[in-house]
Amino acid sequence: MNADIRHPIFARIYPRMDAMMAKAGVPEHRDELLHGATGRALEVGAGHGANFAHYPKSVTEVVAVEPEPRLRGLAAEAAAAAPVPVAVRAGSAEDLDLDDASFDVAVASLVLCSVRNPVRALAEIRRVLRPGGELRFYEHVRSGSPKFVRFQRYADVVWPFIAGGCHCSRPTDELIAASGFTITGVRRFDFPEAGMPNPAQPHVLGRAVRD
Repeated sequence: MNADIRHPIFARIYPRMDAMMAKAGVPEHRDELLHGATGRALEVGAGHGANFAHYPKSVTEVVAVEPEPRLRGLAAEAAAAAPVPVAVRAGSAEDLDLDDASFDVAVASLVLCSVRNPVRALAEIRRVLRPGGELRFYEHVRSGSPKFVRFQRYADVVWPFIAGGCHCSRPTDELIAASGFTITGVRRFDFPEAGMPNPAQPHVLGRAVRD
């Protein structure tokens, strides 16, 4: 079955957007996300492989799943320079062709906002994690401010069409907690802090353990 999900315009724009956001502190967020990770890791929606350089050497292997073919090709190039072994493969978070309980850690980095079915994606991530395995997540989420949530919902009328299916008002942190994970640590922050209001500004960065 062809697992490709094509976003040709977004796939060309996103690496440039990520390079711009790097100046505001994204690499530091990626370091925080992956600090102390160990064992065999799964990364869903790996994009162009921006996390690969940040994996610590305590990670023995990364299996990186990416459904967008152009981004997957860029990820394969990034894998060659990674400090740990990285295998890039086609696939979607909602339908992982991977064995049960076969990973020590899973990584979701700016991806659960754009998967078509986040509940199913989290169920699949939980399935492939070993009992007690860890989910590392770095996502933009629904705001805690009702006024800002209205802004996010208005933005979501058009945002998914220009941002590769991304939804600004998705309560991803709540979905994680309701999907068989116990959140063991989370940091909430606005990013970027300065500039015009951005519907994707509220972020969380944290860890959760498979129940």
